[in-house]
Amino acid sequence: MKVGVVTFPGSLDDVDAQRAVGFGGHEAVALWHGDHDLRGVDAIILPGGFSYGDYLRCGALSRFSPVMTEVIAAAERGMPVLGICNGFQVLCESHLLPGALIRNDHRKFVCRDQRLRIENNRTPWTSAYAEGAEVTIVLKNGEGGFVADEATLDRLEGEGQVLARYLGDNPNGSLRDIAGITNARGNVVGLMPHPEHAVEDLTGAGTDGLGFFTSLVEGSFA
Repeated sequence: MKVGVVTFPGSLDDVDAQRAVGFGGHEAVALWHGDHDLRGVDAIILPGGFSYGDYLRCGALSRFSPVMTEVIAAAERGMPVLGICNGFQVLCESHLLPGALIRNDHRKFVCRDQRLRIENNRTPWTSAYAEGAEVTIVLKNGEGGFVADEATLDRLEGEGQVLARYLGDNPNGSLRDIAGITNARGNVVGLMPHPEHAVEDLTGAGTDGLGFFTSLVEGSFA
């Protein structure tokens, strides 16, 4: 598969995401924030970083990048889209996912290996995992607290749209320990931790993040 990885001004983890795509057995295609053409990709990753310097709000300016017009249209057609950290923030600002990401409740940047539980393995990005699987991948954010109103949280819980949940101490104050969510269709996923930093034994937290990239082979996009 061809997986597009978008680079915004201020993206930090685009190259890491491209490398993880290769580890997952796919071809990585570099996309630029000013592109109007998705170059025939089959899936899209919005990587972590500080797009547009996080001015105004994290992800608020990236939402208006030319490429996001194409990403939103592709997502609405059912194309798999994964937003990691800053990419998760962009997806919320684009209204492809509900809720918002706010400053960590302890007001400090956090960078650590983080345990998660995979709550939903029925998406194109998580089908390689068993439901309830416990994994460890890297977390690094300053504005990673997921928030939404109670009705939205109840809907996410009730409809199985909570993708992953923090285990142990909540690292950023995310409501109901939510680390990632999916849209109702299941093709759009936002995840605050970084699976692209956990795809090989040599560096990082091990290989627990690799399933987010191999799932694209194993999952159904219907």
